Amino acid sequence: MTSEQGLFPEPGHDHGRCISAGFERAEAACAGRRARFTPNRRAVLEILLSDHKPLSAYEIAERIDWKGRKGGPVQVYRALELFEALGLVHRIESLNAYVACSRLEAGHGAQFLVCKDCNRVAETSDRRLERDIRRLAGQAGFVVHLPVVEIKGLCADCADAADG
Repeated sequence: MTSEQGLFPEPGHDHGRCISAGFERAEAACAGRRARFTPNRRAVLEILLSDHKPLSAYEIAERIDWKGRKGGPVQVYRALELFEALGLVHRIESLNAYVACSRLEAGHGAQFLVCKDCNRVAETSDRRLERDIRRLAGQAGFVVHLPVVEIKGLCADCADAADG
């Protein structure tokens, strides 16, 4: 999904591969939960997998071709809730938006690099940072459920453009 040199996808990379792999993961995850991978859910996930930018439920609802099906933000939120529980999407809290998960293991903590110019998001996971967060929280008597960190800055492409 991402280049070997960086966590952000290369411009013009094959989103079809992202979508295909994401659908396989979703079908398996839904089957494991005895949940249906309905056309509405498929449409929501396809939109998130088609781009590496976080989208709000309303933005997703606007992009869906409902093809005569009843649809809107409520259906999108239901799909996102299921996908979040299955570890297929993450909510980017600072943007009140969602992005498809790029990692295979379920229930992992993550760090998100959020480009403030192009809004692309890269997902990474540093186990040492996760352990440090849990240790610091534990010292305060706080129990961490899922350590998620959002880091705002510029991706390499936007940083290069700003320098040029």
